[in-house]
Amino acid sequence: MRILFVLEYYYPHIGGVEKLFKMLCEELVENGHDVTVLTNRYDSKLKKREVLKGVKIRRLSFYNRYLFTFFSLPYAVYYAGKAELIHTTSYNAAVPAYLAARMRGKKIFITFHEAWGKLWFKLPFIGRFSRKLFYYYEKFILGFSFHKFIAVSEFTKDSLVSSGVKPGRVLRIYNGVDYADASNYKHSEPSNFTFTYFGRLGPSKGLDLLIPAAMDFLAEHPDASMKLIIPREKNDILRFVKQSIEGSQIEEQVNFLHELSKEELYREIANSSCVVIPSYSEGFCFAAAETIALGVPIISSAQGALKEVVSGKYLEMERMDHKALKKCLIKANAHEWDQKPVKKFGLQDCIHDYLKVYRPGLRLRSD
Repeated sequence: MRILFVLEYYYPHIGGVEKLFKMLCEELVENGHDVTVLTNRYDSKLKKREVLKGVKIRRLSFYNRYLFTFFSLPYAVYYAGKAELIHTTSYNAAVPAYLAARMRGKKIFITFHEAWGKLWFKLPFIGRFSRKLFYYYEKFILGFSFHKFIAVSEFTKDSLVSSGVKPGRVLRIYNGVDYADASNYKHSEPSNFTFTYFGRLGPSKGLDLLIPAAMDFLAEHPDASMKLIIPREKNDILRFVKQSIEGSQIEEQVNFLHELSKEELYREIANSSCVVIPSYSEGFCFAAAETIALGVPIISSAQGALKEVVSGKYLEMERMDHKALKKCLIKANAHEWDQKPVKKFGLQDCIHDYLKVYRPGLRLRSD
């Protein structure tokens, strides 16, 4: 089967969406399918064309992902003509992918990681005009007649239905985790309490809560430390983080890490006392699933799909404010964890479910 993926970002860009589609594309190739990815060349160092693990990648040199939305259509139409079906994701790639599919008469599927609705108006680091623009753009693409909307959790599935998508068009397929990668690492708690944040610098990630909570906690616990494993992308959130910490009382207790390999990332997580996920919403949260796979406890906001995904040792914030997060840090330092059975989200189950959506009767070679 020939499949075209139209994605605003693809590997090596960092994020849960990119992680899902990298694994999905590579597994599809492993199972004999022809896979092409049309995406944005966000870094001039990246090749315009290359093949990675059998996945054919075509990158378009646009300044940002919004230009990709408006000007990638001719390319999407061209590659759609060679494909049997098209798969895209929210948000910026959805429009050119949908229009190309309609022009070529091809089936099109969309994976929705999150449907924020009115949460757009509550998130920090977003201007008033941008809030309205993102809110109405989300409503716009939710009105498209995709063959199927694929939600990555029950929470996201319910959000899509609440936003007006017909229930019969929505399927839930949990993201898959490659547990073989995590099996090479064991949780080794450091001698001094060390909590870690890793992931994107998005407005929903709760960094506006984490930084003041960390500053208060670290000032009271001079032997504790925090690791921030974040990209170097220049935006308002990174400036807020840097300006809050640099020159402050706790500066020496904070370790910034950037652009780690998967091996380096897993090593840093495994050598942490816990991982902090203070997000305002999560559609699935690879960070949580990977942390659990490594056997590391989690401090969670319990928002969105985090209640579905988080398991093992954990603590939940009572409220969405920095004081509630600081309270969790104090309890974590005292090893006062809650616990429930570990949940797993298998990669093969994820791929199998996608194949069934693409074409009933298709199976993995290992079936």
